[in-house]
Amino acid sequence: MADLREGDALVTYLNPVYPKSFPDPFVLKFKGEFFAFSTGLAVDGNVFSVVRSNDLVHWTEVGGAMKPLEPSPPYYWAPEVTYDNGKFYLYYSVGNETLMEIHVAVSDRPDGGFVDCGRRLTNEDFAIDAHVFIDDDGSKYLFYATDFLDYTHIGTGTVIDRMLDWFTLEGKPRPVTRARYDWQVYDPNRKEKGGVRWHTVEGPAVLKRKGLYYEMFSGGNWQNTSYGVSFAVSSEIQNPDEWTQFSDGKEVLPVLRTLGDTVVGPGHNCIVRGPNNRELYCVYHRWIGANRVMAIDRLDFAGERMFIVGASHTPQPAPFQTEFHRGFPGWERTGDWNIVDDCAISGAKCRSEICCSVPQSFLCELTLECNADLSDDGSISIELGSGGSSVTVTLLPLSNVMRIEVPEDSPGLPTISKLPHDFDWSAPHLLRIESDYRHVKMHLDGAAMPKVDTFLPSPTNSLSICSENQSVALSSCEFTEGFEELFEAVNAISENGWQVNSASGYSIKDGELTFESAGAFTMQKYPALRACEFAANFRLAETGVVKGKFGLCLTNEEGEVLRYAVDCEKSIIRINGDAVYALSSEPILRDYHQLRMIRGQIRSLFYFDDALVADIATTPGLFNCSIFGEDVRLAIEMIRLTAI
Repeated sequence: MADLREGDALVTYLNPVYPKSFPDPFVLKFKGEFFAFSTGLAVDGNVFSVVRSNDLVHWTEVGGAMKPLEPSPPYYWAPEVTYDNGKFYLYYSVGNETLMEIHVAVSDRPDGGFVDCGRRLTNEDFAIDAHVFIDDDGSKYLFYATDFLDYTHIGTGTVIDRMLDWFTLEGKPRPVTRARYDWQVYDPNRKEKGGVRWHTVEGPAVLKRKGLYYEMFSGGNWQNTSYGVSFAVSSEIQNPDEWTQFSDGKEVLPVLRTLGDTVVGPGHNCIVRGPNNRELYCVYHRWIGANRVMAIDRLDFAGERMFIVGASHTPQPAPFQTEFHRGFPGWERTGDWNIVDDCAISGAKCRSEICCSVPQSFLCELTLECNADLSDDGSISIELGSGGSSVTVTLLPLSNVMRIEVPEDSPGLPTISKLPHDFDWSAPHLLRIESDYRHVKMHLDGAAMPKVDTFLPSPTNSLSICSENQSVALSSCEFTEGFEELFEAVNAISENGWQVNSASGYSIKDGELTFESAGAFTMQKYPALRACEFAANFRLAETGVVKGKFGLCLTNEEGEVLRYAVDCEKSIIRINGDAVYALSSEPILRDYHQLRMIRGQIRSLFYFDDALVADIATTPGLFNCSIFGEDVRLAIEMIRLTAI
């Protein structure tokens, strides 16, 4: 594949990204680094090999995560690590293969030193593949796999149980996904289980998007060509019924699957955000010879459907890197600041402020921690500015309070919230800030903490962090320019800065923008960019014969246009009028599909869902990105623009 960005040293990767044995990989991102854990023994005699990376592609060996138990069982499977409030919790399966139970170990660091808590979490004879999911309200759940012997499709399936704390389950597991289809058969005559037809559904990995819960899982036997990874969905985390599965193995295949002798046995995946905190990646193992090796591929959505750009075996665009503000270069500083490596540490006895200008739409993640005694009048403030207005979050460590202030003419009211009583101010905490034109979101540590979700009178232009009589350390500051519009607010067009030129009206309902009648339209926001990823999810919102076109468009100051379009009448995809890809049939456009382009300075790649449909040379320069439609009634549920 050709270079995407002129002068880049690395723009593609090739699976496997870690070619040594690394079964059941799980990846944790912490303070801008990735830590991967695998099943089994490490070379240093400890269990669960650990490797680390800055980019998801190049990995360095660390050692083992935990000393073996005493006495030591023979098998240690499927580690997953969760961070909270200064502690890392490693959930894993241990036993003799026939009898397996789930344990948890704890460490103060992500790369090792885990100590088992000495407690069994599960009651079943066979329980494996633990996965922790934290919902928006802070509720914690453990998904895992166990056996169902009194079920129509005998075998292993997945369950969910509520977590009372990091060490205790409620003890009321309920099925999430059990085998339903032939592709999930592990052995038609499994001798170890009495010769029954045995099915396997295992390896749960869960995420939430637009109010829907998704559980990914592996199904079947890796030695069979039908083996792979699929998903199930639910609108309720504790659905009394099983979740709805996507793949039947015949009409609808798994989203990640064996490809002849080229890709064998891809499975047991986890999900992690890429270096720029916007992309999602599916991390999984696949077989090469006698080893399971680690691979990664891009994960995305088109409507309620999840898809993976893989399992890939050719060079792929490398994960987009973030703008990493190591040492906070270019930030204006007042007061007392000490810069150590990539960390900015403020003084404890004065007012110290650090600030920078920001684009109108961006995503920023940084880590903050108090590294001195708490002061009775100390505070830490994070302010997003917009001309003379701002949104301010003030943290008061000694009183354990968060105060949120918004402009008087913005939705919402100033609030004061008490933080959890055990909140450890000396521990690293992740601050995520997302600004899309006037829409501001801010939260600390994700779930279970007060969140900011409001609007400013005008687009954001500055970010500042101020400590007053309280030392704070800021590190791992990562910026990604751009936005992802999911149309979750009915006023998303007017409030988020969209310029829509439409021959018909439009409306937003249930997370979907719909144009009311067929006609021409364009929609655009955001200044011109040199290199970007630009994507949108479309579906036809009309019945009958459709003859129009729709797609993505890039335009520069000289009027040069690059149009990536679906020709509905011909059921083909065109780039500047030239046919580049034939769709299987027009009716598939009634469902959501994704058009995506990666525009570099000298090359551009074009995707339809998971398929690369074109790789062409492009003209360098600044281009504006827009969505267009002609003589077609469309619905759109996502538009994403990311500077790269």
